[in-house]
Amino acid sequence: MKTSISLLSLLFIIQFSLLHAQTTTNDPFPDPLIADEDVILVGAEEFAELPDYDGNPVRMMLMVDEPGTSRMFVNDMYGPIYSVSYDGEEVSLYVNINDPEWGVGVEYRGRERGFQSFAFHPDFGREGSEGYGRFYTFSDVRDNETTPDFIPNGGDNTHHTVLHEWIADDPSADRFDGEAPRELMRFEQPFGNHNAGLIAFHPFAEAGSSEYGLLYIGSADGGSGGDPLNLSLDLTSAFGKMLRIDPLGSNSENGQYGIPDDNPWAGEEFSDELGEIYAYGMRNPQRFGWDPDNNNLFMADIGQNIVEKVSLVPKGGNLGWNEWEGSYRFVSRSEVIVDEPRSDPDVVYPVVEYGRYDPLMANRVAVTGIHVYRDGPVSQLMDLVLFGDMVNGEIFYFDADNLPEGGTEGLRRVLLHDENGDSKTYLELIQDKNREQNREPASRTDLRFGTGPDNMVFLLNKQDGTIRVLTP
Repeated sequence: MKTSISLLSLLFIIQFSLLHAQTTTNDPFPDPLIADEDVILVGAEEFAELPDYDGNPVRMMLMVDEPGTSRMFVNDMYGPIYSVSYDGEEVSLYVNINDPEWGVGVEYRGRERGFQSFAFHPDFGREGSEGYGRFYTFSDVRDNETTPDFIPNGGDNTHHTVLHEWIADDPSADRFDGEAPRELMRFEQPFGNHNAGLIAFHPFAEAGSSEYGLLYIGSADGGSGGDPLNLSLDLTSAFGKMLRIDPLGSNSENGQYGIPDDNPWAGEEFSDELGEIYAYGMRNPQRFGWDPDNNNLFMADIGQNIVEKVSLVPKGGNLGWNEWEGSYRFVSRSEVIVDEPRSDPDVVYPVVEYGRYDPLMANRVAVTGIHVYRDGPVSQLMDLVLFGDMVNGEIFYFDADNLPEGGTEGLRRVLLHDENGDSKTYLELIQDKNREQNREPASRTDLRFGTGPDNMVFLLNKQDGTIRVLTP
């Protein structure tokens, strides 16, 4: 008796055989990070102290310079924004966006939710300008019943994330003196983790240029793991994207902000794609930053369980997630395919990347950054891109003028001198401080970078309430 195989069955057998012929791994990097070559040593002096919040160290996320009012600002995930004088001697509460009078209602339960980011309009301190007194906050909120602007195609509606605009009557006042904020956009979050990232204006855009006053927004893929709703590569969805808007405009669908004409999918010829999208294919774009010399835009995008990466973000660029995790085909939370890495010409692959299982990382990773150091007091850092690992506090650099092409080869470490001249990691400095504070030494850092006048670079964390400044 003859047996026959249907065409469909034959195709299945071929596909199954090809899949199982591919090589998968949870550690695609054959060479570990080089821990003891070309290490740069810099100082890390204590600059300012922030008060505890409800008995706990503040959860610092971002520190920015506001030159119009000659002070810096730093936020806490619980809700406060503090102003910090240029010498670090004066720290005072500017506004707590979680105070009931403002109606924001910050959702800060869990490690990843809270007051995520803020940005001052470049004309914040310029009287007579349209941006005078305006700043923006991006926060997770408890209210998940107000109609959102961006809705995922599933999930649990755990909370919402909202972009607000605040207007100070007197930008130079010690405390915020304006009215309740205006809501610009709202996301319904399908899951409780990695929902939002940085918001920032291009700090090197010149007044009067088409780039001036445009707000960039890092929006994560909605959470859970593996982008289960397939949002990042979907150009009809705002999740897993870098968005770019004019907060002073009004041509958005809800009329609360503007969509720049030169965004890649702006215009009537795009019927379904979102005009707000600047680039896509991101998992958890927590931090990004520009090179003042050439306007290169770098992003630190937290990986699933295998690859942490820093990538360039060109306008309209596809960074690959969730088809790719870094340079490798994504399979699951525990595997990537190492055959034919970086083989899709339409994907923007990482400049540098490293793995969870690298001996230096101790299986605890989440990339953060970014600061391109072109000028400043620390000559050792000149012309380097600085970034780090949020969890264990390692700080890395690579050459801003000779960009690597993926992997760990172009990465080297930055270590910190303490007050005794000993070389330490950032986590070790925090642990020393915790002992002084009679606290249990922290097991992680939650590293973030901050910026100040005269190209000062600061280190923030969520464990000891201390802001440190990098010095020669």
